[in-house]
Amino acid sequence: MPVPPEARFPDADAPRGPLPRPGLGASRRRRAEILRVDHAGEYGAVHIYRAQRAVFEGRQGKAAIAADMAEMQAQEAVHLARFDALLNAERVRPTALIPIWRLAAIALGTGTALMGEKAAHACTEAVEDVIEKHYADQIAELSDSDPELAAELTVFRDEELAHHDHAIEHGSREAPAYRLLSAVIKAGCRAAIKVSERV
Repeated sequence: MPVPPEARFPDADAPRGPLPRPGLGASRRRRAEILRVDHAGEYGAVHIYRAQRAVFEGRQGKAAIAADMAEMQAQEAVHLARFDALLNAERVRPTALIPIWRLAAIALGTGTALMGEKAAHACTEAVEDVIEKHYADQIAELSDSDPELAAELTVFRDEELAHHDHAIEHGSREAPAYRLLSAVIKAGCRAAIKVSERV
């Protein structure tokens, strides 16, 4: 039985549903991964600096480094608030490992501060080195597809770089067992990034 012409050639003006877009689902998943892991990183940073500040605050001769930690904690808190807002707006769940990262961050901050100012700065240098490179990779990835988020991450990256450089200027590389301490912290940060993207 012949098919009527109108069935073979539907009206071009008739409303159609959205056309499939290759990679759309994948790009949304990737954005969720980016927001999730960046939120986790900033959450951890806030707790590292808070723990370090708690060790130094009120101790004789430690007012300057306590103030440094308070200032960096405040900047990281601004980053964290932004990622909190993005997660809520886009209905992206945070990593399920937030309670573990909180405990790990407090332990790292407290432990390095108890080792002394230079070890605390070595912790900052190591963490910010990993985070800065992580942000740089994300900025390159997002520069065309999501320039608005890339611009925000650029601001955050610049602040992380300032923390990194400040730590070096204040003797991070003179910390006891600097190379080992730095390597262990960097390895932990990289592992946390990988896990937090997915879990």
